[in-house]
Amino acid sequence: MAWRVWVWLLSLSILWGGSFFFAKVAVGELPPFTVVFGRVALAAIALNLVLAAAGRGLWRRGTPWSTFFSMGVLNNLVPFSLLFWAQTHIASGVASILNATTPLFTLVVAHFLTADEKMNATKMAALLLGLAGVAVLVGPSAIAHLDVGFCGQLACLGAAFSYALAGVYGRRFKRMGIAPMQAAAGQVTASAILIFPIMLAVDQPWTLSGPPSVTVWAALAGLALLSTALGYVLYFRVLAEAGATNLLLVTFLIPVTAILLGAAFLGERLDLRHVAGMATIGAGLALIDGRIAMVLRPAK
Repeated sequence: MAWRVWVWLLSLSILWGGSFFFAKVAVGELPPFTVVFGRVALAAIALNLVLAAAGRGLWRRGTPWSTFFSMGVLNNLVPFSLLFWAQTHIASGVASILNATTPLFTLVVAHFLTADEKMNATKMAALLLGLAGVAVLVGPSAIAHLDVGFCGQLACLGAAFSYALAGVYGRRFKRMGIAPMQAAAGQVTASAILIFPIMLAVDQPWTLSGPPSVTVWAALAGLALLSTALGYVLYFRVLAEAGATNLLLVTFLIPVTAILLGAAFLGERLDLRHVAGMATIGAGLALIDGRIAMVLRPAK
């Protein structure tokens, strides 16, 4: 990859790794659905303003809103809600590690729902390694006690599965001729519309003891403008320049950013089993990526 693509990739990993940090700060004062709404609503405003300035706004006849709403549920509403709730019970670094299983879930989803991405021996080995990593990370004691921390870890895995479904479903945007920026704006706009009544009914934000602090407002702005709006722009740039395989490299880097930020600013510490689980999951992702096989393959 060109150096500029590496810069985009590293920047994306910081933005998406930072989302776990921003979310952990925000859910300290706000309920999870309120944080989800703040994230997607502010991102929708920013992306729609950019599209309007470019003369490519969504609000015209023929916009495929049903597709945007479906994508919004799979790629924003469900995973954001699960991740933000999970981070009220587990460390942001652990959440980011479990979120890194998304490509492993994608292997299974793509095998059953697509005709051109079937499972092979390498992918099966990657899946088994990833499952082993999750088992090590969660630990037998968590399964035995089934406490709220274990439920938080299951929620992160549910979010990863939803992201996998979204990845397969989102392939249709290219066939439909929808530009990446429009796809991003459409899905976060639909997500904001969907989450608004849920947020009002469940969180009842008017019952909060007081307005959020400046720190929380800053965290919401970081989630929306940096991790979501700008993150999507970089995501689609890397995808266009380097392809999906190279884009997978960001999954290796996101937990590193999230763990460093959690340790530096939130006082979080990971157990040895968390590190061992991350390493095992990383080995599985490396198998999917194919670089290990390329290095080990004898030269002709």
